[in-house]
Amino acid sequence: MADYQMKPVLQKPPGYRDPNMSSPPPPPPPISQQPMRKAVPMPTSYRPKKKRRSCCRFCCCCICITLVLFIFLLLVGTAVFYLWFDPKLPTFSLASFRLDGFKLADDPDGASLSATAVARVEMKNPNSKLVFYYGNTDVEMSVGSGNDETGMGETTVNGFRQGPKNSTSVKVETTVKNQLVERGLAKRLAAKFQSKDLVINVVAKTKVGLGVGGIKIGMLAVNLRCGGVSLNKLDTDSPQCTLNTLKWLNIK
Repeated sequence: MADYQMKPVLQKPPGYRDPNMSSPPPPPPPISQQPMRKAVPMPTSYRPKKKRRSCCRFCCCCICITLVLFIFLLLVGTAVFYLWFDPKLPTFSLASFRLDGFKLADDPDGASLSATAVARVEMKNPNSKLVFYYGNTDVEMSVGSGNDETGMGETTVNGFRQGPKNSTSVKVETTVKNQLVERGLAKRLAAKFQSKDLVINVVAKTKVGLGVGGIKIGMLAVNLRCGGVSLNKLDTDSPQCTLNTLKWLNIK
């Protein structure tokens, strides 16, 4: 066998790059040399407003405390007022009612009614320390019920003052003359008037105020309705009137 001589391996010069080999990735920069991220400032509208919130809470607390204190004082004042004055509502009753010169005439154009209605309303103040003030009162009177109700005129009574433990009788008078009515209605009214079965009604609209120690407290609008009974029952009884106020409160 022939002997082969080994050729010496050539040494690569410094900095030599093999073109067949891919270049390695560059080394990462030192940590100390990496760029720092800047903090993005928060918009003004998103910044917490601690002072404004604190002021709102303080104002809400003050309003709530004031409201609670006002309600408490109002309740205490009302309790003291009721215990000291023991207030009671006035009472109203229809003391009398009569029809003077009641006449139904048959005219060519129809029947006509002429009469004078005279009513007396009794008003009582049961309080020993309180005064009632009444404004001008508009009064309407009528006879009959349902579809047969017929107006007997209206008038106005001047306002007045009613002292403690006082009973006041107010006379009201209205007149109708030659008031046209339907013939059938005229016959029914005449028959009921003769038998004293005719129903009478008195309706009043006024304002009532309260007086304490010479001080006048407000005026409340009230509606008063008396009657709803026949003339024969009124001879032996004085029916109580119904007091309506605030459009829903009925007191009898």
